[in-house]
Amino acid sequence: MRFLLKFLSSSVFLASLALPALANNSSDTLRLSRTECIKIALQDNPTVRVADLEVKKMDYAKKEVIGSLFPSIDFSLSYQRSIELQSLSMNMGGQSSTIKMGTDNNWNTGFSAAMPLINPTLWKSINISDTQILAALEQSRGSRIDLVNNLNKAYYALLLAIDSRDVIHQNFDVAKMNADIYRKQFEQGTASEYDVLRSSVQVTNIEPELLQADIAIRQCQLQLKVLMGIDSSAEVWPDISLYDLKRDMYGLPEGFDKGIGNNTSLRELDINKKLLEQNVALRKLAWLPTLGVQFNLNWNAMSNGNALRNQTFNPYSNVALALSLPIFSGGKKLYALRQAQVQLTEMKFQRENLVNSLNMQVELAVDNINRQVRQIAASEEGMKQAAKAYDIMQKSFEIGAATYLNLRDSELANTSARLSYLQAIYNYLVSTSELNALLGKDETGEK
Repeated sequence: MRFLLKFLSSSVFLASLALPALANNSSDTLRLSRTECIKIALQDNPTVRVADLEVKKMDYAKKEVIGSLFPSIDFSLSYQRSIELQSLSMNMGGQSSTIKMGTDNNWNTGFSAAMPLINPTLWKSINISDTQILAALEQSRGSRIDLVNNLNKAYYALLLAIDSRDVIHQNFDVAKMNADIYRKQFEQGTASEYDVLRSSVQVTNIEPELLQADIAIRQCQLQLKVLMGIDSSAEVWPDISLYDLKRDMYGLPEGFDKGIGNNTSLRELDINKKLLEQNVALRKLAWLPTLGVQFNLNWNAMSNGNALRNQTFNPYSNVALALSLPIFSGGKKLYALRQAQVQLTEMKFQRENLVNSLNMQVELAVDNINRQVRQIAASEEGMKQAAKAYDIMQKSFEIGAATYLNLRDSELANTSARLSYLQAIYNYLVSTSELNALLGKDETGEK
């Protein structure tokens, strides 16, 4: 019994981040199904929100790259005041003379526009931006799958804690009843004071276990609320029990799809592999020439004296084509290409290793679930036998045909059998959720 309570306590983590609150106050009591909890979590959990913002950020990054294809137009205005004009000395006919050149004021203003005409690396960057958006979408999907899996386990842990507390409370009630029987027998002179004290001590020993069970329930509720992203003052209770979920536990059906194609780690790796392939192509395009066009429209004014008076702006304009052809860069482009090719080769080996690992994990998970189905059946049969044995021993104890030690042994066996049965159901549910997450299934069915 104690090992189960320790398990419930150790399986709960406490979050240190402040989470957004749902519109609830401390008096709210929410009876929620697992699916309802998932819907709330997918809407309010900060991790999911961050993943969605990453997708939006990648979309803006793509638009930034596309914006580079359009003309860029700039306006400029400059003013220059001469402190000392430039002098030019000339020697003519044996006589030297000095001429001052320039003006006191020089205004220059105008517009400039530039647009790339041929830029292969820029065009390729747009394709890379599309792939980066796919990577962000897959990360967002993976965050949702992980959240659903963690919320499933938290919900099932709460069910286990509640049902386990009911079992311990029933054991407590039985211990109290037996203590009352001994007290009455002692008053009638058919039981010793030692028997009364021993049965009373047993009641006292169960009380800390009840308290620890209550603590485990509160901790499981806190974990569930953290994942849902709701205020910690809200009361959350499940609308179902582990016994109800047992009805649908028949193992995996024939022809169960064990394909790992939707596994989020594998899909992310494939997208990253595509990014590396595009990066290799981008490195190769660095040797190609680029061509751009530029247009300038400017006005210039020069004067002496006051900078704000008697200014005459004269326009001038030009258009230009700029061709850039890479010739030599010290091998920088070549080594960058080699590096990208090595990364792509590494990614291929990583994918092969990941596929083998995932296939092994799926096979182990399926075998584990099938074994747990048999474990549930065995635990259920053991629970029935333990309950029957306890009923027999209880009646024997009431008529004095069995000792308190015999009764206590049957009580412990009955309680242990019931807790083992609940633990088997919990293990099956958690393993099924883990398998769905491993296979990349966005599972939100009502269970």
